[in-house]
Amino acid sequence: MIRLEKRKQTSRFWTYVTPILAVVLTMIFGGVLFAILGKDPVLAIKTIFWDPVFGEFAFYYRPEVLKKAAPLILIAIGLSYGFKAGIWNIGAEGQYIIGAICAAGVALAFYPMEGRWFIFPLMIVAGVLGGMIWAMVPALLRVYFKTNEILVSLMLVYVADVLIKAFSIGLMRNPDGHGFPGSRNLNDYSSAANLELIAGTGLHWGVIAAMGVVVASYAILARHQFGFHVRLTGESPRAAGFAGVNANRLIMVCFLISGGLAGVAGMFEVSGPAAQILGSFPSAYGFTAIIVAFLGRLNPIGILLAGLLLALTYVGGGAAETAMNIPSATIQIFQGMLLFVLLSVDVLTNYRLRWAAKAGGV
Repeated sequence: MIRLEKRKQTSRFWTYVTPILAVVLTMIFGGVLFAILGKDPVLAIKTIFWDPVFGEFAFYYRPEVLKKAAPLILIAIGLSYGFKAGIWNIGAEGQYIIGAICAAGVALAFYPMEGRWFIFPLMIVAGVLGGMIWAMVPALLRVYFKTNEILVSLMLVYVADVLIKAFSIGLMRNPDGHGFPGSRNLNDYSSAANLELIAGTGLHWGVIAAMGVVVASYAILARHQFGFHVRLTGESPRAAGFAGVNANRLIMVCFLISGGLAGVAGMFEVSGPAAQILGSFPSAYGFTAIIVAFLGRLNPIGILLAGLLLALTYVGGGAAETAMNIPSATIQIFQGMLLFVLLSVDVLTNYRLRWAAKAGGV
């Protein structure tokens, strides 16, 4: 018989090995899933993970990986602050959408003013504030009314989804769009466009912001007093109270950080790859970022690597969908499987497997 034995302290070895093990096991289980669908499992895994980086059309796919990784990294870094402190913001998707709406609203308010340097910075501010304001709803309800921030933040995602659909056919609809839903294309509006800084690389201001946030967050969480308070609260709320940590203030600050970063991710998306407000605005980044955060062990460097990996599944999944006729829902199952497997093998960080002999005579 196999039993679990509690470790005296968390295993550092398994803390770093389990994400790698989870990825390997997900590839194996994913291969079984593809085989059940009647697809070549080896070819499917190769198409998803190898071809976008080293394949014949890698010159096209590699920039797309960067573009999709940027919002995942920004949102996941923001979520990591709260998750480390035991604060569960599950509504980053809604904050991401509201940030996009607010940023696009600023851009469209100044249309058609071209060549004005202040419009793009104002869009960044609007995106950050939009995400923060949306995140403060569950934060304030948690602090003053002791509501469950998981449920409130999650429900607000659906409100944000309704709002962006309403704006795309209402207030923000392109008056020159012949009645079709969607705002003006911001890539055609130079003052608001977040285009590639170096053509063909995928490098835009959102990617640079994501790299900057990784560096800044690593320094804050590792060296700053606020980072110590976040870690202490997550590990021992009672000890944090004795250390003078204001729990309510920490909740609001963590929500502000996660909401602000989710909002600015939406701003960079609507001004760049997405280019306009639509009911089908690129979604699920906020939910996928939860997988990124935990796969990266809530560590900024780990989140950077995990963000690139999940972005690879988006791009490679799209390639597999086209080349092998794999349903898009299967790729979402594949991503969800990664989180499920990670949570399953994560038990090894706090427990070790022991072989136990059966009791005799039974």
